[in-house]
Amino acid sequence: MKISFTTPFLRQLRKLDPDLQEEVVEKVELFQQDPNYKGLKVHKLKGRLKDRWSFSVNYKTRIVFQYLSSDEVILLAVGNHDVYNS
Repeated sequence: MKISFTTPFLRQLRKLDPDLQEEVVEKVELFQQDPNYKGLKVHKLKGRLKDRWSFSVNYKTRIVFQYLSSDEVILLAVGNHDVYNS
């Protein structure tokens, strides 16, 4: 899986606690290796975000992304559930 990042995603990532940043990087690497890994809880979003997907970093933190093709995604946002409002 090829992964790219938006500027807002990188900005949000830099604002996170260093331990959480490390956890985000680990989950992104896991997603890159196996996008269907059950522990990530990958799911399609609904409503105004219907063309986007999300996966879990931990109980509170989510990553919102969009498929560009079957083997390429762009990471759009990272943070708590408020990322669904951005």
